[in-house]
This record gives sequence, structure tokens and C-alpha cells, in this order.
Amino acid sequence: MVRSNKCSSRFAGTIAVVGLLAATHALAQEGKKTDDDKPADPDTGESTIEEKTLGLLPNPLQKYGIKFAATYIGEVLGNASGGLKQGAIYDGRLNLAVDVDLQKLVGINKFTFHANMFQIHGDGLSRSNLQNFFVVSGIEALPSTRLYEAYFEKQWGEKKVSLKFGQLAADSEFFNTKYADVFTNASMGWPAITSVDLPSGGPSPPLAAMGTRLLVNITDQLSVLGGVFDGNQAGPGSGDAQERDRYGINFRINDPPLLLGQIQYAWNNKKGDPRLSGQIKLGGWQHFGSFADQRLASNGVSLAASASSGAPLFLSGDAGAWAVFEQQVYRVPQSDDRGIGLFARLAGAPADRNLIDLYGDAGIEFIGLGNDRPDDKFGIAAGYAHVSKRAQALDADYRALINPNWPMRSFEGLLTAVYQYQVRDGWTLQPNFQYLIHPGGGATNPSGSLAGRALKNATVFGVRTTLKF
Repeated sequence: MVRSNKCSSRFAGTIAVVGLLAATHALAQEGKKTDDDKPADPDTGESTIEEKTLGLLPNPLQKYGIKFAATYIGEVLGNASGGLKQGAIYDGRLNLAVDVDLQKLVGINKFTFHANMFQIHGDGLSRSNLQNFFVVSGIEALPSTRLYEAYFEKQWGEKKVSLKFGQLAADSEFFNTKYADVFTNASMGWPAITSVDLPSGGPSPPLAAMGTRLLVNITDQLSVLGGVFDGNQAGPGSGDAQERDRYGINFRINDPPLLLGQIQYAWNNKKGDPRLSGQIKLGGWQHFGSFADQRLASNGVSLAASASSGAPLFLSGDAGAWAVFEQQVYRVPQSDDRGIGLFARLAGAPADRNLIDLYGDAGIEFIGLGNDRPDDKFGIAAGYAHVSKRAQALDADYRALINPNWPMRSFEGLLTAVYQYQVRDGWTLQPNFQYLIHPGGGATNPSGSLAGRALKNATVFGVRTTLKF
């Protein structure tokens, strides 16, 4: 779910620039375990080339290098307590993708094309009922039929260097962890700190951005990833960014750019290595646009003051940094990826121009522990999004100048558990539970008899089905 944007850190800026000179992700060497170098389904992050499907979608052109994929996700979600109001919704997303191997089709060596589109329908529980940061579904978006990604990729050497260019998303390669793939909450993919703080939510579902990214695998263990994206893919304006780019075809290239960079080091990552694998990623972003001060008006006084101009003070640039750690702690004998994995992510951004200035999440995923259910997964995770000190200072101003009972925002927390049950190849069911602490950081209830009061903690139950045709 895209949100509207809210000084530059030399550290994060340096990381982003360094990342532009090279690259990372598990697009790895021939000996690595995964096939992350192949085009990924944005619904699951899995390859659209060799994933398990229902086998219903014909691919008569595959011998020419043209592969089609179709995935449908549908879910029912409801909050039994808390939030803005109680209720239940249904939402769904059909993802249609095509991958073209241009070496097979026209003889261009190691050159591919990937594109996919979404047909999005239904309501959104966070949008309608919760008004929270940790959007409860990764497919929540305004109903529309839209283009998502459309890019070319060129590789050199034995997968040593990869360059993508076109309309790209960043969430599948930057700031990510493979042990969060079972979770249905959107922030377990593209974290709330970037979706809330960056214009148009940053290059992530459902709004990819025009850009380019470069990946260099320096060694089997060390790789570096960098990208330059248009910094506001929906374009400037008020309201929901998805309404400004309803069909995903704005193709903007003139906005102040967003730079992303990441360095990754992995260990025990060769196929067949008897030791437990893990990796660490360090990265950051630098945005060259203007960002609204979270407290001050353009005339230098608090936005809550009667003397305020009513317009925020705009500050130049924004930056942030993140760290990701993941470690396999148990492996099922005679397998590579089945077992138990842990992950943790931490990120920060300047408090004066960002609504969220500190973010963290951590979790554990159990993958195929039983030989009779090798593709089932279970995960438990927690997340924390801290409302910046500057935004809290504005709340204090409202309390002092306007209403002594005005709520003080502090943080939003998430506790979630998900089980993924594979009915058969290409079909899964995911019952899930989410508990949201201080929705919106303790935001004010905007309507009815509860106006001026903080939103209560919310309990959310849901079930998702995914069909890969």
C-alpha cells in the first residue's frame, strides 16, 4: 500500500553511491542454492521459470524462449477489535507475467525481458479499517488493472555482472530476507520505514519506478548492488499516489532521483555445503528531493501554532541506512533449504523529515520440517516502527496549544504468525494472525464520537489462497 512521503546522512549517501558502482543479491554463482537470478514472481519472490504450478497454463512458445506465468492471490481479512472500525474485507490480485529469453528468440546473448501486470480488486483492511503503518496485506492496493514491472536484463560472464533497466521494483532485491517469504503483512517485504517515508512509497508494489540497477558478484560470497530510480514514480501531488498513477504507465524520469545501494556477504552458501548458511546485508538510500519538516511551518513556527503559515517547511534531501541478518539454524538432513531460519532487520532515517525514524523486525521461519509436508512453512515475526521525535514534538504542540487530551504518537508494533499449507503443487492456503499495537503510532481517531482519541490495538485474522497456474 503506497503512502504519501513524509538531512542527508553522509553514511547512507555513501553506501548508495558505492552501491551504484557494483551490486548484490542472491543472483549468485552457479554453485549457489537458489535460482534468484531468474525473473521473480512479485507475489512470492519465486522464479517464474521453474516454480511449481498447477500445470494449467499452456506455454506453446517456450521453445522460442517465451514463458508465460499467471498467479492469483485472494484473501479474507478482518479485524475483530481495535483500529478505526471493525469489519472484514476480501481483496484479490491476478498477476500475469511474461519472460522472454532473447538469446533463444533472436540470438542476443544473455539478454532477457520481463514484464507483468496486476488486476487488483476488493477493499483494503488497513486503508478502510486500521489506518496503520504495517499494512496487513502485501497485495492491498486500490482496485485497478495496472502495469507493474517491464524491464530488460543483460548479464556478463558466468553470472558475474547483471544490469537491469526499465520499470523496476526494489523490494525483491534491496532490504529483503528470504526467511520472511511466508508472511502476508506488507512490511515483511518492503518495510514500513521506506513505504511511509519515501515519495509514492518507493519502488515497490503496486508502483514500480523507471530506473536501472547494477549487480556485481565480486566473489562467491561477496556481492554489491546499486540502483538509480525515479524518485516519485506517481509524480507530485496530494492524495493517494496510486490515484496519480492508476495504470502504472506514467514512466516518469524527471523527478529528483532515488539512489539505493547494498553490500552483501554470504557464508556456507554453496550447494551441498554441510554447514549452515547465512548472510548479512548493509545498505542505504539517498533521495535528492524536498521533504516536509514534521513539525515546523514554512515561517519557522510549529504547524500547531495559530501563527503558522499552514504550509510545512521543506528540507532538502533525505537518506537512510539499513542492516539485514539471516541465518539458518537447522537443516533437514539430505536437503538444502528445508529447516529453520532466523532473520532480523534494522533501519534508521533523520527524524526532522521522516514520520518513521527507526524501524526493526525479526522472525523465525520453519520450512518443510516434515518429510510428508516438505513444502509447508510456518513463521512468527515481530515489527517495530518508531514515530520520529519531530512528529512527537508536533503532537506535544497540539496538546499544549489546542487540546490537552490530544494523543501522543509513539510507535506501532506488529506481532504475526502465518502457516502456509500446500494443498498441491501450485496451490497454497495461509491462515494468518496479526496483532497491531498503537495503529498509526497511536494516531488520532478522525471521526464520530471517538474523534480525538487514539486508535486501539487491533486483532486481525485472515486466510489467503494462492494459485499458480
